[in-house]
Amino acid sequence: MRFGSLTPRGVAVTAAVTVMVADQVTKVWAVAALSDGPVTLISGFLWFRLVRNAGAAFGLLPGAGAVIAMLALVAAAAILIAVRTMERRIDALALGLVLGGALGNLIDRIVRGDGFLDGRVVDFIDFDFFPTFNVADTAITIGAILALWLAMRSADT
Repeated sequence: MRFGSLTPRGVAVTAAVTVMVADQVTKVWAVAALSDGPVTLISGFLWFRLVRNAGAAFGLLPGAGAVIAMLALVAAAAILIAVRTMERRIDALALGLVLGGALGNLIDRIVRGDGFLDGRVVDFIDFDFFPTFNVADTAITIGAILALWLAMRSADT
């Protein structure tokens, strides 16, 4: 099946599943490969460094994992409802990226802790000038920026 033949709902689901899988595969790799220490990719600029984050994306709101997980569930439900009526695949792609990222980090909250939604999110991409993040955080950011850009473009027309 070609991407162009997918319905908007299909685009959102495909994007979300792709992000979730990529996120979890890279996190499994990071835990296995980086437990002994960081790997320098570009000296003084970029590392792969294992960090377990109890807060929100990019290290914000430390310790608020359970609250963030509940918000992720609400956001996921809202996105699934919204894509049912979308007409444009690009809009669905933006929300699918956000959905996949939210679910990718939610999986960590569920499986990487001892209690209810208290797991820590695995982060490993570390630029010297920016908080450590992961594939899910990247997808959420790109999806949100794309959605805002599309909304501003449609407001201009």
